[in-house]
Amino acid sequence: MITVAGCGRMGAPMLEALRAVGFDAQGFDVVTKPQSYITDQADKIIDRTETLITVVRDIPQTDDVLLGAQNFCKSRSLKRVIICSTLSPRYLRALRTRVPAHITLIDAPMSGAQIAAKEARLSFMLGGCDAELAAAQPLFDAMGSHFHHMGGFGAGMQAKVLNNLLAASNTAMTRLVLDWADHAGLEEGPLLNLIQTSSGQNWFASGFENIEFSRDGMSEYNTIGILVKDVASALDAAPEGADLTLPETVQAQIKSLKPRA
Repeated sequence: MITVAGCGRMGAPMLEALRAVGFDAQGFDVVTKPQSYITDQADKIIDRTETLITVVRDIPQTDDVLLGAQNFCKSRSLKRVIICSTLSPRYLRALRTRVPAHITLIDAPMSGAQIAAKEARLSFMLGGCDAELAAAQPLFDAMGSHFHHMGGFGAGMQAKVLNNLLAASNTAMTRLVLDWADHAGLEEGPLLNLIQTSSGQNWFASGFENIEFSRDGMSEYNTIGILVKDVASALDAAPEGADLTLPETVQAQIKSLKPRA
């Protein structure tokens, strides 16, 4: 059986995608959900879980699922853990020494936001050996449409935090540009259309009307807060002696965002 741990905005549609193509997939979440196939009691499904897909928010929640409060890794039936949360690559690599050696570890952070999860077209950045990734590919096929094998275990996460650092940069600068445009009396729509066909084009501006968090202010519990966390993960994996001024400035700008009407 496959268990998806963390059935929130991303994990829930990923679970639905697996079930839609016939996988024996159940969910676990610490918050009670209405679906009969999602439980908040890990002990009910631990002994039947062979593949665990973690889509929880952060490192403490990942620790709880794997080795702490829920401790799925204690199960003799568990053969494979696929980590889809965006976490520090440094933390992730250290998991290999903490998780029992007989359990396969694959890092598979994803990109595409909630709409891509609902439409089963996520982009996965994969880390692991070729044979292990090939064995897990049917699961990724059910949930996504773009797959990037970045190298051994941990390489997918390293690629993801670098990608998200760029995403955070686009978010911070686009929101600043739109605020300055308001002050100058420029209308948002025509300016976004201009950016789309000009040298300032970027993912955030191009998808502004469809990205669910595009107008949000900073909150620990929304996607803006997740971007702050993801920049922290990139900073944790920065090369020794690297100049951190720019990414730290981006992080501070994201933290200061206010809701946009």
